[in-house]
Amino acid sequence: MLNQYPLWKYILLVVVLLLSSIYALPNLYGEDPAVQIGHRTKSLVEEDKLAAVQVIEDKEIAYKSASVANGHLLIRFNDTATQLIAAEALKQSLGKQYLIALNLAPATPGWLRSLNAAPMYLGLDLRGGVHFLMEVDMVAAVKRLEESLLSDIRTTLREEKIRYRGVRRDDSGLHISFRDLAHLQTAFEKLPRVFRELEFNDDEDSLIINAKLTEAAIRNEKKSALQQNIITLRNRVNELGVAEPVIQQQGDSRIVVQLPGIQDTAGAKKILGATATLEFRLAEGTRADWQEAGESGRTPLNSILYHERDGSPVLLNRRVIVTGDQIVDAASTFDSQKGTPAVSVRLNGKGAKKMGETTRDNIGNPMAVVFIENKVETRKVGDTVTKHRTTTKEVINVATIQGQFSNRFQITGLESQEARDLALLLRAGSLRAPVEIVEERTVGPSLGKDNIEKGFMSVVIGFCLVLVFMAVYYKGFGMIANIALTANLIIIIAVLSMLQATLTLPGIAGIVLTVGMAVDANVLIFERIKEEIRNGNSPQASIHAGYEKAFSTITDANVTTLLAAIVLFTLGTGPVKGFAITLSIGILTSMFTAIVGTRAIVNVLYGNREIKKLSI
Repeated sequence: MLNQYPLWKYILLVVVLLLSSIYALPNLYGEDPAVQIGHRTKSLVEEDKLAAVQVIEDKEIAYKSASVANGHLLIRFNDTATQLIAAEALKQSLGKQYLIALNLAPATPGWLRSLNAAPMYLGLDLRGGVHFLMEVDMVAAVKRLEESLLSDIRTTLREEKIRYRGVRRDDSGLHISFRDLAHLQTAFEKLPRVFRELEFNDDEDSLIINAKLTEAAIRNEKKSALQQNIITLRNRVNELGVAEPVIQQQGDSRIVVQLPGIQDTAGAKKILGATATLEFRLAEGTRADWQEAGESGRTPLNSILYHERDGSPVLLNRRVIVTGDQIVDAASTFDSQKGTPAVSVRLNGKGAKKMGETTRDNIGNPMAVVFIENKVETRKVGDTVTKHRTTTKEVINVATIQGQFSNRFQITGLESQEARDLALLLRAGSLRAPVEIVEERTVGPSLGKDNIEKGFMSVVIGFCLVLVFMAVYYKGFGMIANIALTANLIIIIAVLSMLQATLTLPGIAGIVLTVGMAVDANVLIFERIKEEIRNGNSPQASIHAGYEKAFSTITDANVTTLLAAIVLFTLGTGPVKGFAITLSIGILTSMFTAIVGTRAIVNVLYGNREIKKLSI
């Protein structure tokens, strides 16, 4: 029988529409201004909630609700003015160990949250916040690898009892000099087996082995530096307490960081761009030896000259015991004996083993903590832009080893704010290579609100114009297409919400374009039906032919558009990807509603009965 669906197709349509309505619904409830509270070293519990709520109530600040979830406390308010007052009160009362961040929390009812229904995220251009484009210093990343290999080569030569004169590094690579030809030949035989990331060649006349990184090693180091920096930046953003950040790779050497709703831009730049790390080294000689080396500039063979913050010289062993990469946790605290600020450090297994062995064998000897910071500055002189890289290394603490320790210890000799910042950086991890902020954009919350209103209005205007055109031109069948178009919009919003996609202005543009394109399939079908009627076919046969014969044309048109959207998503950057996502989803949902949806309504209204005239 013509124009009849089996029962399961009607049930499928009803289920899809019901689920889509439920999961699109949270977007209607808006958001509550909220304050998100976290702790630097632990997850919050109900006792912390009571303390924070007590501060709010003592200040007579009205709030809607307070709840603990995922180790954070979220307090909701009725308006942004109250939110700002509450945030300031909480910062003053709770202390520096708590992270206070402004947030916008979805006002979704509990019964919807129990179904895991949540609204779409809003992008930076709709919500307000700050956008950073950061460039990773790949030259410094390669230099860091070469310096690490330099130290390993020294260790290998000593272990193999191969006598050498010196090992140095310059822009052309690594250079190992020897006193005699026999040791050079032995080293040239053994080193390539151990260091496969290096290419070696010998100069027997000068008694030097030259080495440089292979192309594969350089590529791997640059890739690793970029990925490690992304992980570290994500950890640092989490420490800042920013909700729904965007941190993603752009190109081969750049990282995009978007922080919606953040207000302390200067503080965010300081934390994100900091490349501070630590090294732990044994001190060499006595203070008299340090002073003599500082005055003469000459150092013993196995020592390096550093300086403390007051300028005093310190001689340290070339061998590094532990680096910041091996620190798994750090917290700002106070020295129990002196009452001064300190950083409590916990090492991973490898670092704990090396620290335990070193302290066991060097009880009574001094050990130093070296603070290292890399910076990249862009300077413009006339039309020439140059980058200047500087590395600051200073000894922040020298203490005598009183006994063996391994995975837990304290760093003292710091100021209070410095201890907090250092603990945050160590806890989040050190950057593999320095980064430079090459672009910075700030979007105010009022501009974001204006963008939302204009974007929403563009969707409404486009939607209404299409509704009117279809109703006037295609009459009853046009109204059926309008019902399908409405369902299509609901399904798009539901899919974006279930995927927890981030909606941006380009994403709204994709939705507007989808609204205009969604009726294309119905126009093709309806025109085919009218053509069949003009050819003398019955209404039932015309409906059947219209849907059957227009299907291939509809498929071709939508598949080609979908392929273009996939290419945009694959090759495009953030805004282009947002447009491509909404366009792709809209194409798929519009084909479903325009072909299956309208056909189901037409079958219910016109199927299995005599029809003399169609309202088309």
